Amino acid sequence: MARFKVSSGQTFLFAGDSITDCGRRDQCAPLGNGYVRQIVDLVTARYPERKIRFINEGIGGNTVRDLQARWTDDVLFHSPDWLSVKIGINDLHQHLGGGQGLGPADYEKAYRDILTRARKRSNPRMMLIDPFYMSTDHGRAGGRGTVLKLIPDYIKAVHKLAKEFDALLVKTHDLFQAQLKHRPADTFCGEPVHPNLKGHLVVAHGVLKQLGW
Repeated sequence: MARFKVSSGQTFLFAGDSITDCGRRDQCAPLGNGYVRQIVDLVTARYPERKIRFINEGIGGNTVRDLQARWTDDVLFHSPDWLSVKIGINDLHQHLGGGQGLGPADYEKAYRDILTRARKRSNPRMMLIDPFYMSTDHGRAGGRGTVLKLIPDYIKAVHKLAKEFDALLVKTHDLFQAQLKHRPADTFCGEPVHPNLKGHLVVAHGVLKQLGW
């Protein structure tokens, strides 16, 4: 059990969009009812002696630029020992829709900025969770097919940053694509972005595996 990487007395902060938020600002405060809550419950069950402070700072609809805007107050303020970031699908969707979302190159640049700021503040151990899209509909010209064609560029940026910042990496897109070889997508998600509890458990399991749980 000593192989679990998070030590007693440390602060572990999760930052991201709605998949991280998952109600943590309302009826499911303060941790939400998604993968963050599942991780905390499973860690508590296995390591009752470890006093770890978990913080959820996900906000639904966020892009990486939204994280930039609130990074000082919501992340750096806490000086976490561990920092998990899951962001990107809103950037992709808004970029495709002509909105404020960033293309892959600018997404990488903004993402690098927030990680650099965290490193300068408290130098946390980092975990990056890549964006996923729960579909195998590659053949369509438009809609889901377009997202699946573009998401590898965002994933590649996250993997590059994980290497650059010596971060643990959770390849959620690969995890779900492996599941979809055996089960229909609605096993995990009513649409390709927001997982149900079983989908969140896939994410939680991926995180915990990287942490040596």
